[in-house]
Amino acid sequence: MKKLRLILGDQLNHKHSWYNDNSQDVIYFLAEMRQETDYAVHHIQKIIAFFEAMRIFANWLESRGNLVIFYKLDHPDNTQDLAKNLNKLIKAHKISKFEYQLPDEYRLDQQLKTFTETLNIETETFNTEHFLNSRTDLKQFFEGKKTLTMEYFYRDMRKRYSILMITDKDPEGGKWNFDQSNRKKWKGEPIIPHERGFKKDVTKIAKRISQAQIKTIGSVDNENFNWPTSRQDALSVLNYFCEHLLLHFGDYQDAMDPDEIYLFHSRLSFALNSKLIDPLEVIHKVIEHWREHKDEIDISQVEGFVRQILGWREYMRGVYWMKMPDYKTTNKLKNTNELPGFYWTANTKMNCLHHSIKQSLDHAYAHHIQRLMITGNYALLTETHPDEVDAWYLGIYIDAIEWVEITNTRGMSQFADGGIVATKPYISSGSYINKMSNYCSSCHYNVNKKTEDDACPFNSLYWNFLSKKKSYFTNNHRMKMMLNLLDKIPQEQMEKIINRAEDIIKNPQNF
Repeated sequence: MKKLRLILGDQLNHKHSWYNDNSQDVIYFLAEMRQETDYAVHHIQKIIAFFEAMRIFANWLESRGNLVIFYKLDHPDNTQDLAKNLNKLIKAHKISKFEYQLPDEYRLDQQLKTFTETLNIETETFNTEHFLNSRTDLKQFFEGKKTLTMEYFYRDMRKRYSILMITDKDPEGGKWNFDQSNRKKWKGEPIIPHERGFKKDVTKIAKRISQAQIKTIGSVDNENFNWPTSRQDALSVLNYFCEHLLLHFGDYQDAMDPDEIYLFHSRLSFALNSKLIDPLEVIHKVIEHWREHKDEIDISQVEGFVRQILGWREYMRGVYWMKMPDYKTTNKLKNTNELPGFYWTANTKMNCLHHSIKQSLDHAYAHHIQRLMITGNYALLTETHPDEVDAWYLGIYIDAIEWVEITNTRGMSQFADGGIVATKPYISSGSYINKMSNYCSSCHYNVNKKTEDDACPFNSLYWNFLSKKKSYFTNNHRMKMMLNLLDKIPQEQMEKIINRAEDIIKNPQNF
């Protein structure tokens, strides 16, 4: 029986059981396609990273004696459409069985379901053998409960996989969560080690993308493309994180600085989301290193990292498969504004937004607090339509695949799901930004002012947002304190706040 096996660009799992035998009756197929480059406007580095990782993976498969067909973008047989490519290959190679791993994007899942219904040959689906939960595990976990709470799921995962546990009930360190210890502002010390770098020549791929006239965001050259695109690269980044960055990761994971792009973050998200590296593999390596260096590294550094992968990452994927496809169009706050043009240029006098956006354009990267409390916060406070926010986040970040992007953006950041992911909107005035970053001291605007011409725009936007959405949050106990403070603002002052906020929303180019 001759089989055709499809491998998508985010299914580069070297440990998959498919590769335990290299039967000559199996053909593996990977492809660079316009279908995938054009469904959103992506960062040039994101497209390059996936194309390069796919090429290296295809070479690895061939080196093990497998039969591989890899269509580059300009391959003469490449129709640029997944279903059409598969149909042609099935006919040309007289395939009698088609196999594929379940996609992690609803869009591709539906496309492949529809495609297989048209085939008159046998088909079979396989797990990607990467995630620690199935698509339906989260739904089953919260069956009968009124609300979803990530913390309960995270604790269950710790128990289920015996991660940082003393007994089957007692967590190491005496606490499940050290989040309160993970909120320090970085003030120039300790010294941040340079990130693990890679010298990669990406000019050929960049040229191929340019010649195809694919529309992209951001910039790239051989100096600023610095991402792991092979399993060897990913393991190197993991080892570097353990040896040089884990020591202070938890303390400063929420910190922001205009001159520090990565701080103590691992830079493993692309490798994880393309499945070059396994989540349990990462978790066990980090914990093993901590156990060997307990006299130097506090458990709060490790737990904060484990929570992101074992808890948050798995939780967001579960929410995605629970709530799609309706989740993609939910807009509970009924926001309708356009995303300001400076999200594509970084041309704004607001220092926090300028640096967070410029960094994203230059490196296809910003860490979770920059995404949540700078770019996401501003988008929500200016009542931007979540579709616009989704498209920007999905396109600009190298690790953005819809299952993880949309739940973080539409749920956590924009509260468009009405509280499925987050119990309250993640919004703030300039005071939080000043507390957690080094942006405000060199900003054109004064973080301590509300309505003056040089007042931080976040301040008036924050109170204006609360005023406009007050009725929606009246019964939210986590919003009660801020709504009480809102009620105490004198009417004359509130009018100035609203006027200032409306000017910012209507004329973002002036700010």
